[in-house]
Amino acid sequence: MREVLATRYLEHLGVNTSRSFALFETGEELIRGDEPSPTRSAVLTRLQHSHIRFGTFQRQAFLGKRNNLEALVAYCREHFYPEAKRPADLLRSVAARSADLVASWMAAGFVHGVMNTDNMNITGEVFDFGPYRFLPHYEPGFTAAYFDHGGLYAFARQPEAMGWNLAQLAQSLSLIEEDEALIDALNSYAPAYERAAIAHWCARLRITEPEDGTAFLKLSFDALHASRAGFAEFFHDWAGGPNPAPLQDYPDDIWGDWKAAYTKLMPTGPRPETKRPATLVYEEIGALWQPIAEHDDWSAFHAKLGTFSRRDYAAQL
Repeated sequence: MREVLATRYLEHLGVNTSRSFALFETGEELIRGDEPSPTRSAVLTRLQHSHIRFGTFQRQAFLGKRNNLEALVAYCREHFYPEAKRPADLLRSVAARSADLVASWMAAGFVHGVMNTDNMNITGEVFDFGPYRFLPHYEPGFTAAYFDHGGLYAFARQPEAMGWNLAQLAQSLSLIEEDEALIDALNSYAPAYERAAIAHWCARLRITEPEDGTAFLKLSFDALHASRAGFAEFFHDWAGGPNPAPLQDYPDDIWGDWKAAYTKLMPTGPRPETKRPATLVYEEIGALWQPIAEHDDWSAFHAKLGTFSRRDYAAQL
């Protein structure tokens, strides 16, 4: 149930995500002593363009299977990245797609929770939702997993975590590619992320990109952190132009510099038609599960899905 909600909400927010195709409850009892999961078992079918993970390459490298690595690269080039002429080119393409993915998470306020290499795929789609969360308000150290005591995958550390994952992919490819070429491809990730972060942030606000996008992002995060304004509410209030944003909720002593920068940017689309934004914070999910668990009543769940718009990603790959 949580994954169906996540995929639909991320789709609504413009994130390249897997799709939840079907959910079948099996009627079996489920015992999960390692985490606080519901005890009604089900089978979820998800759709995505590829299930080849960074870990797929790591396993073959660990086993020293050069031929398998070469076959994997050849398959990925043929089906996903025909422009890639060598393994380093494939890494560069995956880095660009991964940079765009994690940048879209930051604009969506999404915290994956468990960003290990087995949860990252080569087509840059988010999948395998475990203890995810969406930010109620901006907090750089906000974590999703109850077991992530050190904040390894905290919200603000997600770009760094993706970079580390790409480094592991590069290390795996080093069995069949020159180190210098892989390092050069890996170094493309940081600037690609910076460009994508600015683009996704401004797209969600429906404004043109400023000349100094990095400075505008910093102003945004600083004001959000200082004010503790609702994350989804912030985008809803300001998307498409300065009016009718509730200016009393954004006082000048905190938001003055941000508003000065914002008003120089031209809106690129209409304001949201809804009075409040569609949200999916942790407490909402629990409230949706309660009538299902107690009365097998899915009406609130389906109503919630109806608040999330659908998108078409066929042209992305």
